[in-house]
Amino acid sequence: MKGSFAKYAQENNTQITFYYIEGHTETFTVPINSQQFQQELPTLLQEPWIIFHLIDETVCICTNKVMKIEIKPPINQLQGEGVFANSQRITALQRNASRV
Repeated sequence: MKGSFAKYAQENNTQITFYYIEGHTETFTVPINSQQFQQELPTLLQEPWIIFHLIDETVCICTNKVMKIEIKPPINQLQGEGVFANSQRITALQRNASRV
């Protein structure tokens, strides 16, 4: 593995990026691997508040204000209804590049 995915796999950290309704984002790293995070994810998504204890502060996130969550490394073990395996993200740049 190369790049940021290798970094997170080696350190057993999971990176979580929250995209808020208002348009801004925040990224946190938690000291658990993606398999452990996968086990906590269903409960986490049902919580009204998610709390991160940082070195210098505690951050409380209202889940009602979150539009999207990105998780690195990916949690490929998630399966079931509403889960699409082997998906690819296509952005405007990728669409235009493939037409050239």
